[in-house]
Amino acid sequence: MRILHTSDWHLGKRLMDRERLPEQEAALNELVDVCEAEKIDLVLVAGDVFDTYLPPAEAEELFFRAVKRLAGETRAVVVVSGNHDDGVRLSASAPIAERQGIYLFGNAPARFTAGGDRPVRAVSVSEHSLVIENGAGERVFINALPYPNEARLKEEKTEESYPEKIRRWIARGDEGYCGDMPHILLSHLFAAGGKTSESERDIDLGGARAVPLSCLPKEGYVALGHLHRAQTLGENVCYSGSLLAYSFDEANTQKSVNLLETHGTEISFRALPIKAGKRLVRLECRGVEQALRLLPQYGDCFVELTLLLSAPLSYAETQSLREACEGLVSLIARVEGEAAAPVVSRAAMSAGELFAAYFRATFGEDPPAALAEEFLSALEEQP
Repeated sequence: MRILHTSDWHLGKRLMDRERLPEQEAALNELVDVCEAEKIDLVLVAGDVFDTYLPPAEAEELFFRAVKRLAGETRAVVVVSGNHDDGVRLSASAPIAERQGIYLFGNAPARFTAGGDRPVRAVSVSEHSLVIENGAGERVFINALPYPNEARLKEEKTEESYPEKIRRWIARGDEGYCGDMPHILLSHLFAAGGKTSESERDIDLGGARAVPLSCLPKEGYVALGHLHRAQTLGENVCYSGSLLAYSFDEANTQKSVNLLETHGTEISFRALPIKAGKRLVRLECRGVEQALRLLPQYGDCFVELTLLLSAPLSYAETQSLREACEGLVSLIARVEGEAAAPVVSRAAMSAGELFAAYFRATFGEDPPAALAEEFLSALEEQP
């Protein structure tokens, strides 16, 4: 069986004030082309299909059009919700989507029906897992675990540690697995040791939500979302990375998806590049004149420009820089001889950064780690 692993589409997400929905649509169209060219049977989407709990209608429309095309007439698509998704909202259309070969896992236990007349279909179902079979009779077991926390899984907080809960939740999804077919854990979580990006919200304050690799299956393939950099941890724990580059620390990063192939009960995988989307570029120039010569070369990119100056920028200079490059979205002016800090828009700050800035402004010191963790935990549990 041939399987595609993708995640972190973040449909509706902007870069500063720039709309990126057309780029996201182009990247999703490219995924459809990859499915056709590589004869994919099954597409796995490991969460964060949207950027917010209440995405714009255009983003929701794009999602449903995209997953329908990804499923086509011959494929299946399995989606789990991420921490940016409203799992209830995402899976509300599951009974209808299932008829199109699309299986949506959100907050509530899934209620799918085995069988159907599609070439690739679920032949065994439970509240937390599927067995998918293709037209050649090849099967794969999928343990589907949406972004796991107590609020999403309707559990009370206990003395049980987070890794212990993860082990229990994974074991629940593996009930009924006999080891006679390839095994995939599809989830959205932070595996300890993973490299983060600036575009991710606070995901591991004090290590409280980091999952040790020892909690994850040693066999098969672990298809994760959450981290925006494509990476492999250990032998089989893989992040496919985000659909587009969403922060400038991913400047010039090649985006990709993972292609999986089953061989008996074994799974091999390799990365396939995704070319759609504008490049993000970080530039540093000494003075306005150098920047004005350089910027026009990057008109088709999004640019973060750091200027090293001997005097503050004038309004006219700022305007001339923005006119020199339509893609200039971030301008950081640093005056030599001063401890000039970059001006960061509040819209670009994470929830944790906003809370810390408010606390410092009010009390003159950084917030205690325990208080910051409680604040982010409360945000996480909001409906």
